[in-house]
Amino acid sequence: MFSFIQLQADTLATAASNVVIEKIAPNTEISVLGFILKGGFFLIPIAILLFYTFYVIIERYLFINKVSKVDPLLMRDVRDHLTAGNFDLARSITERTNTASGNVIKEGILLIGRPIAEIESNMDRAADIEIAQMEQHLGQLGLIAGIAPTLGFIGTISGVIKIFYSISVTENISIGNISGGLYEKMISSGSGLIVGIIAYSAYHLLNGKIDNYALKVQKQILEFVNIIQKA
Repeated sequence: MFSFIQLQADTLATAASNVVIEKIAPNTEISVLGFILKGGFFLIPIAILLFYTFYVIIERYLFINKVSKVDPLLMRDVRDHLTAGNFDLARSITERTNTASGNVIKEGILLIGRPIAEIESNMDRAADIEIAQMEQHLGQLGLIAGIAPTLGFIGTISGVIKIFYSISVTENISIGNISGGLYEKMISSGSGLIVGIIAYSAYHLLNGKIDNYALKVQKQILEFVNIIQKA
């Protein structure tokens, strides 16, 4: 008799524990896309900014890489031709490189015979033009770095306002009602911050590549001036 009662007690305890477990740990699996889409309307402009950010990064990276190449043999060949008096050959070498530094050196070759100060000044202006072309659209990355987090924050604030409005109407202040709506709206803030970080990082990395080119081209200008002074 005692064993039968004990068996029943164990069965009831097991059943009760299963019910508790089912209530405590329901199936809450959700796909990544479904989770992101819970962020609301403001995820649409944030997603557009993300795609445009990647477009600008790829386009500027490829362009800067192409035009900022510095041929280590360029100045040697230019020096040899200038020393021999072959100005046309020296100019043709700079044109074949199809790079920003080649255009700057070409500007200096075209002005040979003018005062040194004038040649150096024109080469500096040519370098500034090339740098300005590299910096095109980079300002947009800086703008996105500020706009995207702001849009995400606005999305979260609007969601919080709706939550408290719902509470005021239904008088339902359960933790589940508040936290469920709040975590969904905070997705927009997180997404905006991610896009902002990407744009901000790319902006400074690409500007770093441009600054590196600016240093190299200044060295080439100085070397070119020294060549024509000795010629």
